[in-house]
Amino acid sequence: MKQLIEGTTAYATFSNDAKKNTLSHAYMLHFSDIKNLMETLKIFALRFFGESEISRDGKRILNGNFPDFKIYPDEGKKLTADGVSELIADSALQPLERDKKLYIISGFNDASPLIQNKLLKTLEEPPRGVYFILGVISPAPVLDTVKSRVKTLTIPPFSEEDIYLALERRGENSLNRQAAESCGGILGAAENMVDGGWFKEIVQGAEEICSVTRVGDIGEVAIKYGDVKNKGELLTEIALTYHRALCERVQGKELGKIARLWQMPSLIYAVESVDKACADLKFNAFFQGLLYDLMLRIVEENDKWLKLQE
Repeated sequence: MKQLIEGTTAYATFSNDAKKNTLSHAYMLHFSDIKNLMETLKIFALRFFGESEISRDGKRILNGNFPDFKIYPDEGKKLTADGVSELIADSALQPLERDKKLYIISGFNDASPLIQNKLLKTLEEPPRGVYFILGVISPAPVLDTVKSRVKTLTIPPFSEEDIYLALERRGENSLNRQAAESCGGILGAAENMVDGGWFKEIVQGAEEICSVTRVGDIGEVAIKYGDVKNKGELLTEIALTYHRALCERVQGKELGKIARLWQMPSLIYAVESVDKACADLKFNAFFQGLLYDLMLRIVEENDKWLKLQE
């Protein structure tokens, strides 16, 4: 994670501010990876204090027992009015070991407007040597009055290759490549896919569905996956499976199993059809029927192109 974060523009901006001693009194860090938000905020905290993860104080920062570094709220909880009052009172005290203090508020997007307003004056005019980093999954729920008082840093989704390499650093796994392609650039989502057995089942299911080329086989497969729990994830993986096969054909690569089964126009049609099915899923509770109709249309499209070649 650290290697990914330190390569971002957001981290470079923050690091440059720290280097030039021009740190803003408050930052809002927008990072959509809910699983890794806290770890990322701590990486920024290390840079704030000029420490590494292996230094004595660096380890204290990461463990949450460095006196001039406070995290709000407690893990698994939301920021409360009492928590804000405690933070404001604590910020008025002098630093104990350094000449500055850092407060991190994780999941600030979950804070109510009342609580955000309660913190507003402290964010605008903090005590001397006091700094804030507000971690948000989405900036949308944050009040404009708060946004105007902080410097916003955004970490966009990572590339598939960056995610894949990060997963490989965690440990080799046959699912790493597909998880990197399926996670939308969010490392935490990719990690959950690899760590959870459900993703392996989704990958296998998508492979089986995309291998059906005969109308007579559609019903059995649609019934088999009609009650799958992760319906949206299955459709996404189906789309990616067809897309990978299409890329193999377009780029002239050695064709894999799926690419060999389908004509190129059929693969284009399949990708577009699955995208539409993903949208239809929100309005169609009968997933088995949606899946059957999707597979039928793709097989019929492929049959049409095969007949044109005869």
